[in-house]
Order: sequence, then C-alpha cells, then structure tokens
Amino acid sequence: MRRDVFQAIADPTRREIIQVLAKQSLNLNAVAQQFQISRPAISKHIKILTQCGLITIRVQGRERYCEASLETLSQVASWVEQYRVFWNNKLDALGEFLESTSGTSSKPGSTNED
Repeated sequence: MRRDVFQAIADPTRREIIQVLAKQSLNLNAVAQQFQISRPAISKHIKILTQCGLITIRVQGRERYCEASLETLSQVASWVEQYRVFWNNKLDALGEFLESTSGTSSKPGSTNED
C-alpha cells in the first residue's frame, strides 16, 4: 500500500526520524536508540516512511541502513506554498483596506459629534 506523505509527517515521531536520518544514514538499531519507544514501534514508523517514499532502506551485509529521501517533501512544500500565496494576498488586501480607511476614521476615543 502506497501511503500519503502527509500521513507520514502527521506523526511527531516520524518527523523526528526524518530529521535524524536527514543528517546521516543509520541502521535500524541506531535509529531505535535515538528514541524512548520500542524497536518494533520504530520499525512500524520506518515502514510507513518507506511506503510513502521519505526513507529508503539500503542493505549492506547483514545490516539494513535507513536513508532519508526527502524529494517527496516537495509535495508538502507545493501544497503549503499555495496557501502561503493565498494568505499573503488576503493579508495584503486587508492592509490596503485598513490604510484606505485610516484617513477617514476618527481618532480612538473621540466621537464624530465634535
């Protein structure tokens, strides 16, 4: 089953695993030693990260090394970018509106009856 990258990064432990592996590739035991959870739990997280393409497993002798493959995060960056543009446009429009109305509004604490 191919998992979604958003599902993978939704979990804080998986985000930490990605952060650890972005610095260097590690075998499964070395990854597990970085966390306060069981090795089977780490293996489950690694499996999910592998299924969504954020981690690749390289076999070297008897060891399985986990390596970050962060190209898939470009999907997340693209998704976030569309909302960044949306909100920047909304905030710019709000700023322009506030500037255009600031000259016509009264001072705080005063009334228009003066």
